[in-house]
Amino acid sequence: METPVERTGGRLLVDCLLAQGVDTAFGVPGESYLAILDALYDVSDRLRFVACRQEGGAAYMAEAYGKLTGRPGVCFVTRGPGATNASIGVHTARQDSTPMLLFVGQVGLEHRGLEAFQEIEYRSFFDDLAKWVVEVESADEMPAIVDRAFTVACSDRPGPVVVSLPEDVLQATTTVAPGPPVEVVERAPSGSDVAALCAALAVAERPVLLVGGGGWTDAGRADLRSFAERNDLPVVVTFRRHDLFDNTADRYVGEAGVAMPAVVRQTLVEADVVVVLNARFGEMATDAYTLFGAGPLQRPDGQAIVHVHASDAEFGKVVDADRTVHAGPNETAAALAGVDLEGRSRWASWRADRRGAFLDTLDCPPQLGDLDMGEVMAWLRDRLPGDVIVTNGAGNFSVWPNKFLLYGERARLLASQNGTMGYGLPAAVAAKLVEPERTVVCFAGDGDLQMNLQELGTGLQEDARPIVLVVDNSTYGTIRMHQELRHPGRVVGTDLVNPDFVAIAGAYGMHAERVVTTADFAPAFERAMASLTGALLHLVVATDQLTPRLTVEQARRTDD
Repeated sequence: METPVERTGGRLLVDCLLAQGVDTAFGVPGESYLAILDALYDVSDRLRFVACRQEGGAAYMAEAYGKLTGRPGVCFVTRGPGATNASIGVHTARQDSTPMLLFVGQVGLEHRGLEAFQEIEYRSFFDDLAKWVVEVESADEMPAIVDRAFTVACSDRPGPVVVSLPEDVLQATTTVAPGPPVEVVERAPSGSDVAALCAALAVAERPVLLVGGGGWTDAGRADLRSFAERNDLPVVVTFRRHDLFDNTADRYVGEAGVAMPAVVRQTLVEADVVVVLNARFGEMATDAYTLFGAGPLQRPDGQAIVHVHASDAEFGKVVDADRTVHAGPNETAAALAGVDLEGRSRWASWRADRRGAFLDTLDCPPQLGDLDMGEVMAWLRDRLPGDVIVTNGAGNFSVWPNKFLLYGERARLLASQNGTMGYGLPAAVAAKLVEPERTVVCFAGDGDLQMNLQELGTGLQEDARPIVLVVDNSTYGTIRMHQELRHPGRVVGTDLVNPDFVAIAGAYGMHAERVVTTADFAPAFERAMASLTGALLHLVVATDQLTPRLTVEQARRTDD
């Protein structure tokens, strides 16, 4: 029998994380969890603490880590302002179905409820954002709470868990030991569920798979591709889930996201059988609640819907499916991978037509100004390595990586589904930490980048420096677009006077260039790829080009 080891609550928490296989944590240090920081000192060779510049950036990094690896991203922040800053990352993890653990320092137990310095009651604050919010009230509880936190974060629909850590609990001593590694078993579909799904597809004339959600593994994606290819099924992915299915494959027919192309909407409207695999019927997937009978418009006559999801809470929340299957994505894909559907020859021309319609969306009209991003993206489609990791935040600039790149079987896209600005750079730093040998390219707008520009310092300190493409149109482009469409010419609050991005990146030790013409982009990008210090390319584009297919002049004419 082992002799009990006495340790602080802070050290016990760190040992619990090690027992769960955690090797990286992100955060901003704070006095409320000094006991944890002290414990991390002794295990720095096994658990890397990445010191970030702001808690929002740290939480984004943890979320991106979880999205890329499938393991919960871990973030530490201090009480009050630290927690509120980090809340944006929790919201991102919730809407993106990403496993994540946020550990928050808290005032001592005896000071709770007294409005102590930086005090917040975290259960009510995070209640709508996290899957579970808990406060540790005794060091002895630590192993059980950590075990449950990992289980909740990874079970069913993955998501964030927030754990509040009173300062005196972290300083108290205990002889309780860490628990064993948590094993979360994904729910598998029953034989009758698989049979019903296949029966629905077997009578289809125009089927489509609508695929999305979190929790996918490499094996699950491979099984999904096997099922779609064996049965010549067209596949649409949900908002910013491009990397769930090889975009270069003939079965990929587009993304049901923001600014859904008309041809993708047509695919979803005209399909007679829609199998929704692990996707939510969210605002983007339903095109603002106008598809599948989600809103006032009726579902197309004869359209059948089968909804497969890891969480039964998604069933009937927005759309009443004809059949629901409560099962995880990977187990479902595994059960379908070897299936040969009857009648699959019936929809060969349908699938080919939808693929051709999608490929037409890659054609981009000439853009205003000397730097044409349409031509840039066409060049990047041919140049980027097959295993590239692309990240982006939010803004009209994100149309370029979301609508004009093709993500191959090994490529990954880290982009937030909750439309949060400032996500791309922290996500790119996290990706470079996890996969230092892979090319990581961050697309950012000029406004978007400045939400978390300071995380270039984290990349410098950790030697995790991606290639950053700053698409600078000197405006908050999305809001400017809406202004011009609804209130033409009445521009307020969207103009931006920007700093010298090249000088800033140089101050962080990165290779940096300003690119103002299309011809200059390719050689500049090659230099960025060759740089050992990461790179930032400042791409100056026309302000009046609101989207690839809409200028200010055209937007103002729509009001005539």
